Amino acid sequence: MRSIIVALTMFLWLVLTFPVYLIVALVGVFNKRACASFSQKFVNSAFRVLMWEVGAKTTVIGRELVPKDRPVLYVSNHRSYADTPLGYINVVGTTGFIAKKEIKKFPILSLWMKNMTCLFLDRDDMRQGLKTILTAIDNVKDGYSVFIMPEGTRNHNEEMLPFKEGSFKVAEKSGCPIIPVAFSNTDALYELHKPWIKKAKVVVHFGEPVYLDNISREEKKALAGKIQGIIADMLKEDKKLIG
Repeated sequence: MRSIIVALTMFLWLVLTFPVYLIVALVGVFNKRACASFSQKFVNSAFRVLMWEVGAKTTVIGRELVPKDRPVLYVSNHRSYADTPLGYINVVGTTGFIAKKEIKKFPILSLWMKNMTCLFLDRDDMRQGLKTILTAIDNVKDGYSVFIMPEGTRNHNEEMLPFKEGSFKVAEKSGCPIIPVAFSNTDALYELHKPWIKKAKVVVHFGEPVYLDNISREEKKALAGKIQGIIADMLKEDKKLIG
């Protein structure tokens, strides 16, 4: 029953809010920032309802550590479809996620994502992938935060997949701080027993900002491993909260 309710809610929201999207998209022609900010708040209202329906009993840690006066690069592990809504509900400031290009096939949803400065990454085309990263750098310079999951796909194993180093160019070229983010047990909501949705305890953990001007050249060369190590420590710490 929970799965049916969630699917119905998603369908009705996408269909019934399409006229709202058209109005907001028109505003975006004249004011991109207002369009992105309103779209994020509007979509977040749906995400909160969905996470309530799903039964995500969420513990949020460290959100107060995220700078409020500048854009950041959020970097996280990736376990579940729920990571994106849980991330969006809790980020600070207007933020665009970098999603895989296949998401563009979802009608209406992909339109709202474009409103929110989300980008779509083609991992099979290096040239297009580079263009996406360059656009993300420009977005940060324009004041929008970026959220990326460098594993590249959902991973349910104990160990994370290697982080793709190109993801960190956004911080290196824009000078923004990196916020490590750990999602714990989010796949217990759906992926571990699909097609059924079940309630579960989940943790969204924001780590201390990493400022690149405060680390050595050697650390910058191994930045992907450094951030992945921080997230791995956060995941271990959060295990006790899951039970």
